[in-house]
Amino acid sequence: MTILGTVPGTIPLAADAETGFIPSLEKAINDAFEPIATAVTSVIFWELPLGDYSFPLIVLWLVVAAAVFTVYFRGVQFRSMGTAWALVRGRYSRSSDPGEVTHFQALASAVSGTVGLGNIAGVAVAVTVGGPGATFWMILAGLLGMCTKFVECTLGVRYREVHEDGTVTGGPFRYMPVAFERFGPGVGKVAMGIFAVALILFGALGGNAFQSNQTYAQAVNVTGGDNSFLASSGAAFAFGVVLALLVGVVILGGVTSIAKVTSKLVPVMASIYIGACLLVIGINATEVPGAIGRIVEGAFAPEGITGGAIGVLIIGFQRAAFSNEAGVGSAPIVHSAVKTRHPVSEGFVALLEPFIDTVVICTMTALTIVIAADGTNYDELVGGGLDSAGGVTLTSDSFDTFLPGFDNVLALAVALFAFSTLITWAYYTMRAWTSLVGKSTFNETFFKVVFCLFTVLGAVVDLGSVLSFADAMLFVCAIFNLLACYLLLPKVREEMRSFLDGIRSGEISEVPVEERATT
Repeated sequence: MTILGTVPGTIPLAADAETGFIPSLEKAINDAFEPIATAVTSVIFWELPLGDYSFPLIVLWLVVAAAVFTVYFRGVQFRSMGTAWALVRGRYSRSSDPGEVTHFQALASAVSGTVGLGNIAGVAVAVTVGGPGATFWMILAGLLGMCTKFVECTLGVRYREVHEDGTVTGGPFRYMPVAFERFGPGVGKVAMGIFAVALILFGALGGNAFQSNQTYAQAVNVTGGDNSFLASSGAAFAFGVVLALLVGVVILGGVTSIAKVTSKLVPVMASIYIGACLLVIGINATEVPGAIGRIVEGAFAPEGITGGAIGVLIIGFQRAAFSNEAGVGSAPIVHSAVKTRHPVSEGFVALLEPFIDTVVICTMTALTIVIAADGTNYDELVGGGLDSAGGVTLTSDSFDTFLPGFDNVLALAVALFAFSTLITWAYYTMRAWTSLVGKSTFNETFFKVVFCLFTVLGAVVDLGSVLSFADAMLFVCAIFNLLACYLLLPKVREEMRSFLDGIRSGEISEVPVEERATT
């Protein structure tokens, strides 16, 4: 996921006149939202003082939950990787099972919603602000977050509703009312309502408009910057319309169409990016031990980093928590659409998400930057500040040191990441919308049209302070979602024991290859 307010600054739109309709619209929107954004973010991102540093309380909320869940389930994420991969291959699910998508398609769709500019620019920001050691804590937080995904996605399937037409509504919209019903019949509905509204606000702005904005900005930069044929308000509008049409073509087909696209797109974009990282790492194989040494040493004995070891830990945890969305409740929405009769099976599949997003992709980005440090200005930046645009530049420079011209490939990767995020968040927010207003063809079509209009808006207008507000909304979701997860932990354990006992006893057997729900 691309984090907005937590990574200061975004890639600016290339060339808009300082006067005219578009700048006036930008100013009007940002002026109206700035006091709201300031008030909301000051509460949601309130920082707990820790010596010379401070820890955002929402990050502590996410990391503590991940640690508690890991202890409660005795490190299930470390013991179940084999089971998870077997489930992704469809060994325990039939194509006739209730649901809309396969395990692999659900995983691909969820990963497409988390992998984005944050894995490219955000990691660069983290390892400059916190030094190489931030990578160590980022990996640890990612490993713990795997258990959070296991919990929330198991619940998403257990309490899902399969409609008469075969479509599915699940995730926090279904398990949240169950979790909070002990406090009164209205509490669960209120909690779910706040969650849904917050998710829609983030989806329209951060999961949609921001992605469109950054895709356009990358296209302008690659085609000549200020001299690009795209560097005008008219071109931005046309770009936004084309992008919106592409998004519309995919999302009109519902989650099945989205899953088909992401199941093809995610492997391609991941292969391009990971392949480039491996190439740099492979070319510099002799430098790898030294880079790993810098990462481990920097985690416990950083030099020149504000806050010392605690400061580096906070930065690493923050990057991981904001990258993989573990605990915010978005991923269970798409995972609940899976074809399965065993809810916990999708929990096992979902725990692979933080592993792919944080442990693999974020770590490879960090390792590439550290290895390429002699050819860039990385060492000069360590301990200082860096915005998102600077993060993209540093990552690009790190690749260009060994792969000249990679900036064009990086631009393609950013565009693919952004597009996949767009279509996945279209599904998340549509499910939030229909949970509030009811499921009908009209309601769904109306929402899809509005979502596409925000795609156009994002390409044309730089939303500025609105994006900080959007970030805050995402973590409002995490507050209510994790409370529900705590309350329903015994149900997850019950599902896990039943499934694993069934496999051991032979009651749950492998499905014949020709009957499997695969890619």
